[in-house]
Amino acid sequence: MPHPEIDSTATQAMHSVLGRTIIVTGSGQGVGRGMAHHLGKAGANVVVAEWNAEKMARTCGELTELGVPNLGVEVDINERDQIEAMVAATVKKFGRVDGLINNAQTFRANMPVAEVSADDVEVFYHSGVLGTLWAMQAVYPHMKDAGWGRIVNFGSSMGRVGGAGFGAYNASKEAIRGLSRTAAREWARDGIIVNIIAPAAAPPRAEGSAAFEEFMRTCPMGRNGDSELDVGPIAHFLCSDACRFVTGHTFMVDGGNFLWS
Repeated sequence: MPHPEIDSTATQAMHSVLGRTIIVTGSGQGVGRGMAHHLGKAGANVVVAEWNAEKMARTCGELTELGVPNLGVEVDINERDQIEAMVAATVKKFGRVDGLINNAQTFRANMPVAEVSADDVEVFYHSGVLGTLWAMQAVYPHMKDAGWGRIVNFGSSMGRVGGAGFGAYNASKEAIRGLSRTAAREWARDGIIVNIIAPAAAPPRAEGSAAFEEFMRTCPMGRNGDSELDVGPIAHFLCSDACRFVTGHTFMVDGGNFLWS
């Protein structure tokens, strides 16, 4: 028998993303693709923002087959004008932008700090920190006018623990976390929630590598994360009304591999 004080309809609505329009950058593959699928199946309108046209079309095709309203936008996150065009296309298509998931970032091979070049740092900084900042700035006026918005940025467990060989990457991810916390503080009164996900869902190409094997050895759950079923639900929560009193936090979606006291 339902609890007499609980309105199940209102509770379900609080956890819903039905009808919400959510941009997912880098959703042509990997974690972004998994989140796009999860959010789409949950009823969201999904904007597949991806620089690779073939991968973008694949994800859009999959969502269309599922009956998910979607829009594919080719965007290079290194280019501010393309990011602004992405948001404009979203508003033109759906009339609103409720959520932004900044997942995309250019990557370079790992190397020790002694060998990191200014160019290495610039690649991560430009695509990660600036790309994230520009996208946040592009959606801000729309979310402010609506009095409601959800932004999910991507950090890294490697950044938090100072993973060896990830110096330039870690620096960008920690900068993104700092930027996110400041935006969370400044934009909270506008109804905009900003949080960070630090996932552990390695792509198939990582399997067999030393880093992957070490993760599997130390992970309490003993398995790799699933982009759609493990990371997707956290993104869902952070794009809903259920997270209305949670902002500026980093969610370690990693099977318990990086436990913090």
